[in-house]
Amino acid sequence: MNETNPARYSIDSGAGVIEPATQRSSPNQDERPDGVEPELVIIHGISLPPGEFGGPHIDALFNNRLAADEHPFFAEIVGLRVSSHLLIRRDGELLQFVPFNRRAWHAGESFFRGHECCNDFSIGIELEGTDDMAYTDKQYTVLRGTLNAIMGTYSRITPYKIAGHCDVAPGRKSDPGPAFDWLRLYDEIGKVEQAMSRS
Repeated sequence: MNETNPARYSIDSGAGVIEPATQRSSPNQDERPDGVEPELVIIHGISLPPGEFGGPHIDALFNNRLAADEHPFFAEIVGLRVSSHLLIRRDGELLQFVPFNRRAWHAGESFFRGHECCNDFSIGIELEGTDDMAYTDKQYTVLRGTLNAIMGTYSRITPYKIAGHCDVAPGRKSDPGPAFDWLRLYDEIGKVEQAMSRS
């Protein structure tokens, strides 16, 4: 399991990787448009099969290895070519599938503050969970450490540029859902920023 102390998170901006994430690689990525830097974080929720946690299926989906015959739901999504920069599992394990300086295929048709194609300028973070089941304390701890490292590295990303998948694809996507506690997230980000300013 990865270290969950938010002060321990750091990003190599040249490589686009975050410590202490376990590095995995998804083929579902490409170059960002010329001159485009990350300026938005999109938070998602995912579970495969729906409502089940801890298995190998998210990794398989991001690597185009999902077997359609393993679950009825998989037959509906087996042809998708998707990925995310990060996945935070229920136990707080942090996995990175795409470097931040490359485009992950996570948002699909999307729109944020006058700009379309959010994949071009966003970082995608998947939380293992469902819209209607509370996310875990460990996930919030890892998420706040991750977000503070991201905001410390990419100056265009602020707490006001953290959105849910439901916000950039309204009517099409609902995650991370009502179970995600946005007030808790913003409160915890603020506590970390205050502690760092005093150190």
